[in-house]
Amino acid sequence: MEDATIKLLFICSKNKWRSLTAEKIFHGINGYEVRSAGTEDKARVKITRGHIGWADLIFVMEKKHVRRLQERFGDVLFRKKMICLNIPDDYQFMDSELVDILVSRVSEYVELPAMNSN
Repeated sequence: MEDATIKLLFICSKNKWRSLTAEKIFHGINGYEVRSAGTEDKARVKITRGHIGWADLIFVMEKKHVRRLQERFGDVLFRKKMICLNIPDDYQFMDSELVDILVSRVSEYVELPAMNSN
């Protein structure tokens, strides 16, 4: 039986606030597997070729993350859909405004159940 799970990967710089918040709020939604990573050397979880290969959809927070991924993983990115959410590094982990922005922007690309950000 084929696995219908869609794998979402969220990328920011250090994997401490934005992408980690996204992983936490979208984790456990039926039909999706979620991971997150960062592009910098000191990231909590540093992006690898394996992450790219695993993902069906890649969400990056800023254009600089698109460039970094293309520079490092261009050969494995060509078949991947990468979406820039344009979320600046202005938020802390689980900031309610960040949660609202993530839900709003990600829901343009994936079907999400009604979510509240309490």
